[in-house]
Amino acid sequence: MISFLKGKVIANTGAEIVLLTSGGVGYKVTINLANAKLWPVGAEVEIEAYLAVREDALDLYGFANAEERGLFKHFLSVSGIGPKTALHLLSLGSAVEIKSAIGRGDLDYLTRVSGIGKKIAERIVMELKSKLASAEIGLPGDGVLGDVVSGLMSLGYTAAEAREVVKNLDATGKSSEQLLKEALQRIK
Repeated sequence: MISFLKGKVIANTGAEIVLLTSGGVGYKVTINLANAKLWPVGAEVEIEAYLAVREDALDLYGFANAEERGLFKHFLSVSGIGPKTALHLLSLGSAVEIKSAIGRGDLDYLTRVSGIGKKIAERIVMELKSKLASAEIGLPGDGVLGDVVSGLMSLGYTAAEAREVVKNLDATGKSSEQLLKEALQRIK
């Protein structure tokens, strides 16, 4: 999977760039319109990337940083959102602003994107609110601490309660199950 590119920008249309690597391969990378100015023609750049594999195409999407790429991947996990829509959602603002809007359930903010109606905006908030809350305090969504937050939330604790308890756990050498037991002892 391609996740990082480094090379010289030889074309920039605003929606796509062509990046020539030192190996002589030119990659067409679809980008967020708001980030187009970050990659001027002739500049040597590094780009966080995501390769979307479809039956009939391999499409590369480029991002200014890993946080932006992570948010893009979260959007793709929501039913009804494809790569182009996810990229348009990133044009709403910075990753922090978008995460904040999702956290507070701001549907008006999300529906500013063409193709995102109220139902899809509600789905985004419902499916991503807890995932993004875990990430905000530095908990990997796929790691053991993320698992503990998810486990506590499935037991009925709020995301804030779960994050507060998990913040103080030492995960070194412990499984999710061990950490969940510790968290339950501390939360009572």
